[in-house]
Amino acid sequence: MADYSLTLDDSEIARYRLMADIAERRERDLWTAAGVVPGARIADVGCGPGALSVRLADIVAPDGAVWAVDRDSDALAVASALAERSEVPVHTGTGSAEATGLAQGTFDVVMLRHVLAHNGGHEQAIVNHLAELARPGGAVYLVDVDATGFRLRGAPAAYDEMDERYRELHGRRGNDLGIGTRLDLLLTAAGLEVTAYEGHINVVTPPPGMRGPAWAARDALLSEGLVTEDDLGRWDAAFREVEQANADLRFFGNTYVAIGLHAG
Repeated sequence: MADYSLTLDDSEIARYRLMADIAERRERDLWTAAGVVPGARIADVGCGPGALSVRLADIVAPDGAVWAVDRDSDALAVASALAERSEVPVHTGTGSAEATGLAQGTFDVVMLRHVLAHNGGHEQAIVNHLAELARPGGAVYLVDVDATGFRLRGAPAAYDEMDERYRELHGRRGNDLGIGTRLDLLLTAAGLEVTAYEGHINVVTPPPGMRGPAWAARDALLSEGLVTEDDLGRWDAAFREVEQANADLRFFGNTYVAIGLHAG
């Protein structure tokens, strides 16, 4: 499986929380339609630092629970701490998207968000595994992007340079940055009935320090020789200048949601 390219730091955790805010506003009706209701058993695969896991657990509590899985131990530690602080039923465990270690056929909803674009060549195997986790009548809930259409208005010229290197990184790894436009096909191939498939554009004002996935992937870019330390310093300086000038930054991102029903 391709290596995950994003670095988990304070700005990345803040980005996940912002994404969770947006997801709840945009998708709450879809969550309900998929089965995220009181008493449900939810698998949150690729949970990251658990910002969304906690929100889902709050909905299904007290009789339901969320099983949050990620292969990054640092992310899981954050997720566990956040769940404990929030006093909601979240069980965390280490696993990959195509080998979660969760019990098959036991979940009302199996959710996977923003993971497929980082797993070139494994997308169908991952969705097939998720389908095995859902109980008869349960659902697989996929969310991913078309990153080829991302825009950051008001960004310095460094953003375009970062974005170009980021795309090259994913190209080398065989990742499909437009995977959101294929979610329905992946569900159908996994034997699921597609009951919803829609997309929307998020418009976000990024707080200082949040510079998008290309910046979050800087360590991966550096390790693969796509950037130098001088490049990172130059990009950082350019963004700081824009942020200090209170530029009217706006991020535009295409996101897609698809739900597949396990007929049983």
